[in-house]
Amino acid sequence: MSYYKHHVFFCTNQRESGEVCCANRGAVALQGYAKDRIKALRRSGPDGVRINRAGCMDRCELGPCMVVYPDAVWYTYFDQKDIDEIIDSHLIHGRVVERLRLP
Repeated sequence: MSYYKHHVFFCTNQRESGEVCCANRGAVALQGYAKDRIKALRRSGPDGVRINRAGCMDRCELGPCMVVYPDAVWYTYFDQKDIDEIIDSHLIHGRVVERLRLP
């Protein structure tokens, strides 16, 4: 059994010289928002959800991006509303948000 029910990694990579990257698309702030929301919902910790920052996951051109394990579901997102939908639908109710899912 996994220590966390879901482990979520947000790419927060910052690339040099104006290259496309998740950090330039609000990833750091939205990762912080997701972490705070999971804590407020009392879903963090063992057998719950862990929200982490990650370095480059080589998908910045599709980003910002995040991945939910152990489900191996990749998402893009644009604002807090998208993060809320991913948390409510996928992390709490187990339903993948197809409109935000990356191939």
